[in-house]
Amino acid sequence: MVEWTSARVRQSFLDFFIERGHTVVPGAPLLAVDDPTLLFTNAGMNQFKDVFLGVGTREYARVTDTQKCMRVSGKQNDLEEVGHDGYHLTFFEMLGNWSFGDYYKKEAISWAWELLTGVWGLRKDRLRVTVLRDDEGDLGDDQEAVDSWRAQTDIDPDHISYFGRKDNFWEMADTGPCGPNSEIHYDRGPAFCDKQDLPGHVCRVNGDCARYIELWNLVFIQYNRLPDGTFEPLPDKHVDTGAGFERLVALLQDAPSNYDTDLFLPVMARTQDLLGHTDARREENVVAYRVIADHGRAITFLIGDGVMPGNEGPEYTLRMILRRAARFGRKIGFKEPFLAEIAKVVIDVMRQHFGELAARRDFILATITQEEERFLRTLDRGLERMNEVVHAARVEGKKAISGHDAFVLWTQDGFPYDLVRDIADENGLSVDRAGFDEAMEEHRLISGSGVIGEIDVDVLSVYSRVMQELHSGGKLPGEGVAQRYGECSEVESSVLALLRVKEVDDPMSPDRGEVRLERAGRARPGDRVELVLAETPFYVESGGQVSDTGLIRGACGSEDAEECEPPWTIEVEDVICPVPGLTVHVGTVEVGNPRVGEKAWAVVDRDRRMDVARNHTATHLLHSQLRCVLGEHVQQAGSLVAPDRLRFDFSHGSMLTHDQLNEVESLVNGAILADYPVEMAHESYAEAVAEGAIALFGEKYGDTVRVIKVGCEGDEFSKELCGGTHVTRTSQIGLFRILSESGVAAGVRRIEAVTGVEAQRLVQRRLNVLDEAAAYLGCRAEEAGCRVLSLMDEQQELHKQIERLNRRIAKRSFESILRQARDVEGVSVLAVQVDAPNVETLREMCDWFRERIGSGVVVLGTVISGKPSIVGAVTSDLVERGLHAGRLIQQVGHVVGGGGGGRPTMAHAGGRDASRLPEALALVSDLLRDSLVR
Repeated sequence: MVEWTSARVRQSFLDFFIERGHTVVPGAPLLAVDDPTLLFTNAGMNQFKDVFLGVGTREYARVTDTQKCMRVSGKQNDLEEVGHDGYHLTFFEMLGNWSFGDYYKKEAISWAWELLTGVWGLRKDRLRVTVLRDDEGDLGDDQEAVDSWRAQTDIDPDHISYFGRKDNFWEMADTGPCGPNSEIHYDRGPAFCDKQDLPGHVCRVNGDCARYIELWNLVFIQYNRLPDGTFEPLPDKHVDTGAGFERLVALLQDAPSNYDTDLFLPVMARTQDLLGHTDARREENVVAYRVIADHGRAITFLIGDGVMPGNEGPEYTLRMILRRAARFGRKIGFKEPFLAEIAKVVIDVMRQHFGELAARRDFILATITQEEERFLRTLDRGLERMNEVVHAARVEGKKAISGHDAFVLWTQDGFPYDLVRDIADENGLSVDRAGFDEAMEEHRLISGSGVIGEIDVDVLSVYSRVMQELHSGGKLPGEGVAQRYGECSEVESSVLALLRVKEVDDPMSPDRGEVRLERAGRARPGDRVELVLAETPFYVESGGQVSDTGLIRGACGSEDAEECEPPWTIEVEDVICPVPGLTVHVGTVEVGNPRVGEKAWAVVDRDRRMDVARNHTATHLLHSQLRCVLGEHVQQAGSLVAPDRLRFDFSHGSMLTHDQLNEVESLVNGAILADYPVEMAHESYAEAVAEGAIALFGEKYGDTVRVIKVGCEGDEFSKELCGGTHVTRTSQIGLFRILSESGVAAGVRRIEAVTGVEAQRLVQRRLNVLDEAAAYLGCRAEEAGCRVLSLMDEQQELHKQIERLNRRIAKRSFESILRQARDVEGVSVLAVQVDAPNVETLREMCDWFRERIGSGVVVLGTVISGKPSIVGAVTSDLVERGLHAGRLIQQVGHVVGGGGGGRPTMAHAGGRDASRLPEALALVSDLLRDSLVR
């Protein structure tokens, strides 16, 4: 009998479709790339959206892969259910096969049945399928799918069921590509029903019990849904399938749940081993064990894909999941960080297919440990505060924790909202989410931190319609606007579409102030416009490199110059790619009236592009030398390549020393002086990575990639996958200078630097300052440092002399001040204003008083930098009689508009109103009388 390990199941799926002409492609990163509608990749089809929308193409018609998915946000959020049943997960794999205008229902259905029953050996009598019976319109039954199931398989016809659009119709959005789907379910038998005790319950497909589980969804994309709700047939029909990997593994391993497979059992066994639990203790805490196993997988893959813990977007999700796992760990006995040990097992289990986990192992483990340690430092305090909040809610008879309290727990104690909700639920309470969101938004407005920007859905639909119209009209090829930034800096093109940017100014409109896009045939001077050209030399912001800027000018289409209208000019300020394949030039009409259909010259600002190219190539050199100096664990974690500077974020756990920074800078400048060639080549992704090219965290790569090589043949200095602009030889960079190094997140450091023109200006400015300083110091520039140190020593010695003189003056004046002491109820009291340079001198004068008088109270005040300062002292014998310097000085401090306090024998107060210092000192005798009387 075949042993279906998870690795074997995955590989057998891929092999099956390879044999049937499919190309295996890498799954997309967990971070949703180029898709503003998603936070994380949540389905295998995400990376092929552009094909389904008709705005993108692939060089293959049949494809298969396994896709890493996360469902922890939006409508598809399984977080709260994780651990409470055997199948909900936050991180999971989706096996898929696709046809882009190639095979259709007959083949998809036949192959699914063959794989499930012939290769994997699932029982045919347990399989059930569903097909569409339209209950909302006139699409009718999906008879083609029914006929294919009956003709291509030997399924029992009674096991084919009809369902409406809710269950058996797939659509990407309210408009666009869509079609019926056919789902494959498996009957696990009556024993798996978790609703057996519910009166009237009936087990059924698409029911609410665990007996029938969905294994595979075959989607047949054959319609385009129009804005009026009607459907038109697509010119090309597609197949999009998704099979739940963990569920398949559970079936093939005859496991009662996902957590009882070889994907999770080693992880849970390690948790049990670390805790020293018996099997019975493990079963008692099965929810926590499952949460730790699921969340451990999620955080390992998220960090492996370049996500770092933080307070916004995907970074917040990672932090939340990690802290949720750590809190469940604390509940079942963990006192120290343990999640890195869990991640080690995850990496061992998954490394065979996901090689990036092994390659980034040390970085993943270090990041997890740092974040967990940070949370554990505040966990006990947070739990104590959480208990107080829960207790207060119960005492006040409330059923929910306020949004404000939840917000404070997040900002002050590091408890993400989801963790607060979990603990509240365990205590029979809910949380006011609306109040939490309101408090968060108010905080963002006050702090100026803003929110994560996303393209407005209405605006996005405008771009999508433009792309579809241009593509269907034959004005753009399948890959979209021809981008020629790698070849030239100017090109003759034509205006394909023009959008005017308008702000809603109707005072009665709820949308007042919002920006809208409208299609236009022409524009006028001063208009804010967005222009689509047939081809462009402009680079679109990507991979950290900013967009090109420049000009687009009208070109005369007539040989007779007298027939030409005055040329028009648009200053291009930005270039965006709102939907795949659509390059949009954003700018302002400076002169003339641009029209759709006219020829145009697109001209990039060459000097600015060259400055950007210098900085971009320098980031490659910097990346290479950081790995050389610090170690291979260094990986790029973000960047900014602008004309005036570069910013490079990288994975490293500690601050760089001065010597390390100098070494890195010297090595980079050495590579610049070596005048290495910088070459561009196009290779297959697999080949480039196999040859050592660095692929960056979270980037989306196609089958063919652009490789930037720095160095000579056989002596490559740097080799990275990159789509940006670069110099042709390193000497063109000129000079590289590091400006700063700092930490930006747990395990992530940042270097900011300049090159070329900016580096030259920096050197000039600093040399000029050095020359001026040397002139002032009366020495040569090379001697300025030593001269400054000498002056600092002299200054320090003079400062000491001044301190000694001030002390002598204070000592001498103290003798006359001492005569102002008065007797108050038998206690010697001195309360006067003195000239003292600092608080330390006041304290010393108080000590002199106690030495001379032996028994008494002294309160001395002075004005320092315009603010009153007061120091008071009480001798020990009077403390025993109930006098307290701290309480006395606190009351005196209130008079000058401040406050203070301290020990019974010595205290200090400060204030804002120096004019009331005499009044405050005059109060001392009365305060003492009151204290002595009591």
